[in-house]
Order: sequence, then structure tokens, then C-alpha cells
Amino acid sequence: MQFFWLNEINMSNQTPPAFALPSNPQRTLVFVKRIGFGLLLFLLLAGGLRFGLNQVDAKNLQQRNQASLQRSVITVRSKPGESSRKIVLPASLRGNAETQIYARTNGYLSAWHKTIGDQVKKGELLATIDVPELEQELAQARAAMSQIKVRLELARSTLKRWKVLKETDSVIEQEFDEKRSAVLQAEADLATAEVNVKRLENIENYCRIVAPFSGVVTRRAAEVGNLITAGTQELFALTQIDPLRLTVWVPQVYADEVKVGQEVTVKILEAQGKTVTAHVDHVAGALDPVNRSRQVDVTLPNKDGKLLPGSYVEIAINIVGNKVSPLVVPANVLVVDQAGTHVVVVDAESHIVFHPIKMGRDFGRDVEVLEGIAPNDVLVASPSDLLVEGEKVSVVEAQQKPQKMAAKS
Repeated sequence: MQFFWLNEINMSNQTPPAFALPSNPQRTLVFVKRIGFGLLLFLLLAGGLRFGLNQVDAKNLQQRNQASLQRSVITVRSKPGESSRKIVLPASLRGNAETQIYARTNGYLSAWHKTIGDQVKKGELLATIDVPELEQELAQARAAMSQIKVRLELARSTLKRWKVLKETDSVIEQEFDEKRSAVLQAEADLATAEVNVKRLENIENYCRIVAPFSGVVTRRAAEVGNLITAGTQELFALTQIDPLRLTVWVPQVYADEVKVGQEVTVKILEAQGKTVTAHVDHVAGALDPVNRSRQVDVTLPNKDGKLLPGSYVEIAINIVGNKVSPLVVPANVLVVDQAGTHVVVVDAESHIVFHPIKMGRDFGRDVEVLEGIAPNDVLVASPSDLLVEGEKVSVVEAQQKPQKMAAKS
């Protein structure tokens, strides 16, 4: 009994536990609301944190996907061209005057007096043609002319006597007119005979083949005894070798930049690259509609005669263009489609931009661009057909080592 009473006393003296609910119901409700609000706030904070982490992860994933899908392009840069440039064109040397000599009469070649390589002067005899029947025709024409002269003298003397008789009224007027007309007819016949003799004499002169100008014989195509037909068979080819001439055809893009008197350089290949200075003598006033080029004639002195007509040479013409130097780009940056010719440029933000251009000269691996790009533009080499305007790309600079090696070579 004592033991139970002591336990009751001890239990009554103990402090209530901390988690014990207060005995007031209102305070209990406030306490429960606070705990629920805190729990809700905790859940909201945790959900917001989780949502933010999910957004960050999604953005990172999108960036990684975009980075993995982003195209890489190889880019190159333009280089400045030359405002003054030199064009090299092929040409062949030819004589200042060249001609093929033909016969003007039919006959047999009786002799030739000059052969290939001989220097001849103007009017010098080259060959002789034998025309036996021509000599007979000429003798006959001269005899006929002599007969007409005799008849004319007789007619004139007769008319002179008839004039004396007419003064004395001893002749009929009609008979006097007949004598006078006989003189006129004889004079006309004599004129005709003289013309015929002159014609035959000219044909006889054609039997002597002479040089039309001073030069060198470059071909001889006839042998003694050959039957020569007028105007069909070449006998000789004659060339004037000092000075020489050469003709070049300048493309349309440079046609306006070549002037009369302009100095050019002629390179003779067989003379170990020897060069000779010459000047432009004549420039055609129009372009050839077939090849779209302009004819330019150049005269080349050849006093020593070492330059041979027919030789292949290369003529270099200095072309002075605009003061603004054009840009030169690799040919693989060009894109040609229905819209024209353009290039693909990567801007400062690595976006694709298409620029239409105006092309200049084509050097094969490189081309000249006159308008459409700036010196600091980054150009896409071998652009893909899948590239679109505004697309963002990653840039890979092309190696410049091959270009440097090419420049050194």
C-alpha cells in the first residue's frame, strides 16, 4: 500500500512531455494550421526547386542537341587582286607584207631566176614563162596595125586632094564626104589595132614574173617545163621580213584598255625566253562577233633578220584597270543557280548570309570578284545545298599552307 502511494506521488510531480497537445482546443487548432502551412510551404519550395532544375537540364539538353546538329563549314578569306595586270596572248609572226605570186598568162615555165631564201628587190625578175603562140599573135597584130597605118596615110592624102578640088567646085559633095569618112574609119581602125597590140604586149610582159615588193622568197612551187595556167597555180611566195607583224585577239573584257602606241613585250620561245619590245600600231574599231575579241596589230622591228615569219610567240600586254583593286577568291566558293552567281558568307554571329556578286576574270582555281563582298568577309568553301539563310554554323578555318606553297612556287 505504501509503495503504490509513493508511485502516485512521483507521477503527479513529473512535468508533462513537450509533444503533449495543450488542453485548450483553440490553441490546438492554431498549432495544427501552422504545421500544415509549413508543410505546404516546404512542398512548394521543393516543387519550385525541382522545376527549376528540370528547366536547366532541359535547356542544357537542347543546347547539346543543337550543338550536335549544328553544321560545320570550312571557310576561306579573299585576297586583294592587282589593279594593273598583264595578259599573255599567243600570236604568230608574219611579214609586214606577204603575197603569193601567180601567173597572168598560160604557157610553160622556161626558167626561174630566184629560189627560196633569196633576197629580192622590187621589180626584180623571178621567173620567165614561154608562150610561143603569143609571139605570133603579137606579130600578126603589129602587121595589121602597119597595114592600117598605110591605109590611113592614103586616105589622108586623098582627102587633101579632094579638099583642093572642092574649093574649085569640081567634085560632088557626097564624094567628098565619103573620102572624109574613109579617113575617120582608118583612124578608128588604127586605134583599135594599137589597143590590140598594147594588150598583147602587156600579156607578153606577164611572161616575166617580177617581185611586187622587196623581200625574201619563202616558197617556190614551180619547176622548169611545168605547164602554167593563169591564176590557178602558185609560183612563188614572197615575204617582207623587216619589219614583222603580229596580230592578237584581245578578249572583250580587256578590249577597251588597249590603245594605239601602247608598249608590249614579245617573248620568243625558241630564243631561250628572249623578249623584244614593240608597240601597238592598229586597234580594230569593233569586236569580232564570232569570238567576241578585238583585233590588235603590232609591228616588230627585225633589222638583223633573225626573227623568222611563222614563229610562235607570246605577247604580254600591261592592262591598267581601276584604282580599286578587285578581290580574288577560290573558285569553289561560287554558287551558281537560277538567281545568278553568289557566295555564302558567315557573319560575325556565325550566321549564313548569301551575297550576290559580280565576277571579273577567271584564273582557273581562283576568280576575280568585282562587287558583292568585302575584304574581311568570311566565305564558305564548297558550300552545301542544305545551307539556308540565317542558319548558325560552326566555322573551321581552311589551312593556308597550300596557298603559301603555291605562292612560293
